[in-house]
Amino acid sequence: MKLKLLAQITLGVALSLTMAFAQDGKKAEFGLKVITTFDYPGGSGTQTRPQKINHEGDAVGVYVDASGISYGFVRTSKGGYQSFVDPNDAGNLTEGRGINDSRLVCGDYIGGDGLYHGFLLQKGQFQDYDAPDSTFTLVLGVNNQGDFCGSYIGSSGVQDGYINVGGKLKAIEVAGAANTLTYQLTDGDLYTGYSTDSGGITHGYYVDNGGTIHSVDPEGSFGTIFFGMNDDNMIVGRYADQLGATHGLLFHPPDEFYVFDYPGSSFTSLNGINEQGQVVGRYTDNNGIDHGILCKVTYTHMQALPKVKAQTPKSNVRPAKSVAVVPAS
Repeated sequence: MKLKLLAQITLGVALSLTMAFAQDGKKAEFGLKVITTFDYPGGSGTQTRPQKINHEGDAVGVYVDASGISYGFVRTSKGGYQSFVDPNDAGNLTEGRGINDSRLVCGDYIGGDGLYHGFLLQKGQFQDYDAPDSTFTLVLGVNNQGDFCGSYIGSSGVQDGYINVGGKLKAIEVAGAANTLTYQLTDGDLYTGYSTDSGGITHGYYVDNGGTIHSVDPEGSFGTIFFGMNDDNMIVGRYADQLGATHGLLFHPPDEFYVFDYPGSSFTSLNGINEQGQVVGRYTDNNGIDHGILCKVTYTHMQALPKVKAQTPKSNVRPAKSVAVVPAS
């Protein structure tokens, strides 16, 4: 479903706009304040790609050094850095994807078999994870209950998203999609991600409080990806336009899209959002180097954003039975 973009904001030190909520007729001053940009301290040529942020302001992500090797990292709320590599990484690729308030980190790596495997990491201890009967597993988000989500390829050969709640895995497949990835699972068990259609075009999706999956794109999108979501139903991601530029997105379901561009960049991506409205993402400079962004959503005259209600009576997600989760050996 294509939805009209309500506003475009070029990021500066602080910007705002007014938007009306039809639910109560009130207006809220809404904006995005850039707190800082940052780079992993790896020297010239290092790519910095933040992924998610917890409620304490700690961010997790990936940095790529000048030789092309990918490492996971955590940036603390005080600006300190820690890097990590899964001990079974044999492909020079470890990616930090999600983090919760106890600094439980999730992510993925390439093993000696040349395949992607997931992991959970806390206090320096790795626990690798593969979905049952899978040949490919990503762990892309983790909530404060230790439940997590991601994507896997099972015995059917189809790449599905999944949520793992209380040790039970539930497959998520957007109807008609060639593949599905689930990127964020909130404390309230809402989730978001994206799917790819048969033509190779990506579409963002989210689940509402009634359990219905909605696949949506902003007007003019030639590829939409949702990465992050909080329990106030604020979703962040990005979309590509017909000219090839990529724009950061802030989406408030069911139909309010706002686009954000970092000044001077043709690629901006918003990747994670916490309950305080802090957002992490990245932009690419004219030399092709990625830099981290830390922002803050601002709004007033509103106690809380309205919760999402089901918009359609029929779910677009294929039911899948729950199966017990077996950690990787």
